[in-house]
Amino acid sequence: MEKGGGDPLGLLCPMGRPEKLALYRGGQTRVEESSRAIAGCFGGGQKRDWQCPHVRVLCVSPKILMADSEALPSLAGDPVAVEALLRAVFGVVVDEAIQKGTNASQKCHYSIQKGAAFLGLGTDSVRVVKADERGKMVPEDLERQIGMAEAEGAVPFLVSATSGTTVLGAFDPLEAIADVCQRHGLWLHVDAAWGGSVLLSQTHRHLLDGIQRADSVAWNPHKLLAAGLQCSALLLQDTSNLLKRCHGSQASYLFQQDKFYDVALDTGDKVVQCGRRVDCLKLWLMWKAQGDQGLERRIDQAFALARYLVEEIKKREGLELVMEPEFVNVCFWFVPPSLRGKQDSPDYHERLSKVAPMLKERMVKEGSMMIGYQPHGTRGNFFRVVVANPALTCADMDFLLNELERLGQDL
Repeated sequence: MEKGGGDPLGLLCPMGRPEKLALYRGGQTRVEESSRAIAGCFGGGQKRDWQCPHVRVLCVSPKILMADSEALPSLAGDPVAVEALLRAVFGVVVDEAIQKGTNASQKCHYSIQKGAAFLGLGTDSVRVVKADERGKMVPEDLERQIGMAEAEGAVPFLVSATSGTTVLGAFDPLEAIADVCQRHGLWLHVDAAWGGSVLLSQTHRHLLDGIQRADSVAWNPHKLLAAGLQCSALLLQDTSNLLKRCHGSQASYLFQQDKFYDVALDTGDKVVQCGRRVDCLKLWLMWKAQGDQGLERRIDQAFALARYLVEEIKKREGLELVMEPEFVNVCFWFVPPSLRGKQDSPDYHERLSKVAPMLKERMVKEGSMMIGYQPHGTRGNFFRVVVANPALTCADMDFLLNELERLGQDL
């Protein structure tokens, strides 16, 4: 699914510690089999040029790589001139990236902010797009933000959508977002690190409808599929070896071109650092052992168990869902006996927000279980149970709720 025409994007920069695909002859079969299988899941039959970054990806405008015909003056010893030059250069790059957040007052995923900082764009270049009450990006606001950025003289170039947000487990409307990107000629990146594995389920894969239109996708099999940490993939529509063209330094002392085997096996020149582990082997072995149906059952079981937990929460006094989940993130409040029936009290939400941290401390000190909690927008602290471990059962869900009731009965 190679993109036709147009100049390639100037830079595609993975952050963090990318993991290695097989660099050795013995691993090539695993790489190609894994690549074909992954490409099929994400909407194409052709092999993608893929690697495994630890976190998300930001793209920089190709203008940064366009050299001026005039030689740059010497700036040695002139910090004012250096700063002026840097400002001019990054003014040519991209002043505004378009990025999804949960709403206008909240920050987007921290890795996008860090990526903008690492690339020299600055965190102010990340523009937050509104989300609806379920945490999904609002395409109409994306369109509005693009218009505002262009009116301010900025050059939007990237939209980062999310399939499976960290807290609510929301899936952005990718088809509508892709339409916006297509109209404006923007690179569409989909952070499917958490939710990408849902594509393996025929029952639930509709949540990612439109992902085949993305220019790049990040996916972490070590999350929902429970592959060994860490195992991450970056998939690109581009089939022109974009990463090598952008990152390659052709170091002859490492990547000799006259080796006796196919030098295409030496993929290390594509990435920011050099040595990496062969983590695609984890995915290959798991896929070979479980098969397509085995991995699909694992996904479907997680959804079924999450639904069981939701229905049990509805039956019990003192438990309140934040919202009906569409994924395996089950978010809820434990309302202790002292706060039940007092929703109209002026300090109710302030007091309720203190319950989750207290219960977390108790369960950790008891050693009985660990559940994450967090605030979200205007909502105070609530518990977030992520039902992903394939070894979990309905009995474990019952224990979880019973233990919360036991630990919080005196609050």
